[in-house]
Amino acid sequence: MRGALDGGTTCGIAVVVVVVAEEAEVRVRGRKRRRWRRRRRRRRAAATVRVEDAGEVRGLPPPSPATGPHAGGGRSRGARRQGETIAKGHKNYELMLNLQLGIRHAVGKQGPITLDLKSSAFDPKEKVWTRFPPEGSKYTPPHSSCDFKWKDYCPQVFRTLRKLFKVDAADYMLSLCGDQALRELSSPGKSGSFFYLTSNDQYMIKTMKKSEVKIFLKMLRAYYNHVRSFENTLVTKFFGLHCVKLAGANQKKVRFVIMGNLFCSDYSIHRRFDLKGSSLGRTTDKPQTEIDEYTTLKDLDLNFIFRLQKHWHQEFLRQVDKDCDFLEQENIMDYSLLVGVHFRDKRNLLASEGSFDSDSSRASSPHLSRGDTDPNRFSKIKLGSNMPTRAELTVRKSECEPQIIGEPTGEFYDVILYFGIIDILQDYDISKKLEHAYKSFQYDPTSISAVDPKQYSRRFKDFVYKAFQEEKIDI
Repeated sequence: MRGALDGGTTCGIAVVVVVVAEEAEVRVRGRKRRRWRRRRRRRRAAATVRVEDAGEVRGLPPPSPATGPHAGGGRSRGARRQGETIAKGHKNYELMLNLQLGIRHAVGKQGPITLDLKSSAFDPKEKVWTRFPPEGSKYTPPHSSCDFKWKDYCPQVFRTLRKLFKVDAADYMLSLCGDQALRELSSPGKSGSFFYLTSNDQYMIKTMKKSEVKIFLKMLRAYYNHVRSFENTLVTKFFGLHCVKLAGANQKKVRFVIMGNLFCSDYSIHRRFDLKGSSLGRTTDKPQTEIDEYTTLKDLDLNFIFRLQKHWHQEFLRQVDKDCDFLEQENIMDYSLLVGVHFRDKRNLLASEGSFDSDSSRASSPHLSRGDTDPNRFSKIKLGSNMPTRAELTVRKSECEPQIIGEPTGEFYDVILYFGIIDILQDYDISKKLEHAYKSFQYDPTSISAVDPKQYSRRFKDFVYKAFQEEKIDI
């Protein structure tokens, strides 16, 4: 009896200790949360910009390259790299080996290339299966991975696309299949796809759903004709479409596409924006204190107007118009303009008043800074890549009714831009039609992303034409 009482007393004491510990932990978390909120409010207040008669508004200040992780004009060798290296022991290590074995096999089978492809080359049934047993075969080398099958979709088409995009076969194979491992991005995209980067950041591998593969194969001929006709197209450059089928009971299939990495650059990207032209839910869910160079900001986070020189602005308008017409004809919507911004020097401001840093030096006349040491850099400029321009800071007067583009402040920054149209494999299918119908009952139909391709194209162009405007002065 006494032992039972002692046991009950011990249990009671243990319960009390646990409850007290939990209450203490809750109090500590509450104090930490209050301190974090106070710091966040102070930082927001420090980052606030005043516009005449507009009151106080919130803005995202550009980072300072002089003090940031990539100080100066180019990339720092010790800079933090995006993604997790897929080393031995990683859950996707064998999949990476399979991808590299398959790509090496596919690219190694180079044949004659002609730009005028036959209709049969675009046939969705035009695919080649190859088995890769661990012990090797007549056509495949021995390897340390599991038994798998490899599928090439429309190999002749993608071989020709790589030629059109001026991709050297040896460099392509070395980037994807060299000794350096791929890097997996930390979280999957909204679609559930996973992304992998090559060690030199030049290529990106994206896993795909079966429905996306079907859409891509259906539009492949039109895509090929479009990129062949328009050398400066902004749509994603695709280099290969493949599938790995693992042997064993589950027979798991992994479909993936290889594409160019828009932000492969000698310059670090300080800000990146994903722009659709819609407003519902188009803001980052990260607190401002956690925003870094890898955070993808959205339409309502954009606080710049990019001023392009006349020639490039005209070319931009012309190409966006052509690309959107192509996507509309293919019944594609939900695409984005991905924009990367490199700030050349935050201290070189082109405005006579209004700065985030009171001690920042101000330029006396509008011109691009000349901090670059590469004499051939300006010869590498092309539409959407390595484009020096000016970014004018904007502010939104009201948070009650979000402005899709803020009011210009007259404060300028010298920047280098990278941009392109991404996510071009979503058609206006029944799920998107249902999403549009459902959300239209709750929100303004013009503010939601899921709209028909014609309306989507028109709204997208209206937005990016406001975000990218012609420079009014000679630089």
